[in-house]
Amino acid sequence: MQFDNPKTVFTKVLKLGSLLIAAIAVLGSGIGFLAAGLPGLLGALVGAVVALIFVSLTALSVLFGGKLSLGGFYAVVLGGWLLKVVLFIGVIAVLQQVDGLNRVAIFATLVASVLGSLAVDALVVTKARIPVVS
Repeated sequence: MQFDNPKTVFTKVLKLGSLLIAAIAVLGSGIGFLAAGLPGLLGALVGAVVALIFVSLTALSVLFGGKLSLGGFYAVVLGGWLLKVVLFIGVIAVLQQVDGLNRVAIFATLVASVLGSLAVDALVVTKARIPVVS
């Protein structure tokens, strides 16, 4: 019987999440272009890049924190979460000032990417075979 380890699980989460966000970027940029022209296309691409960065930071913080003690794990994951909240507010504030981006396309792509990555996370983790007791 083959068991997974956390490294393989979160590597799979990163790979599948990246592929999903790339697909959402292609689909979203096509829809954005049809709906709003170049600003829609650029907005969807920016939304997908922002989502990819923040979703990857989550998986990487859990992957890195898993190598530490329990207190270190919580510190890395919570610190990463707080950092992401502050960075996200800053990124959104900067994107609001940029002309030539469709805000609806950014929002729709972000929401689709985050919901999709949550589904990928849940699917991969529920299919993982990690023993609870060694």
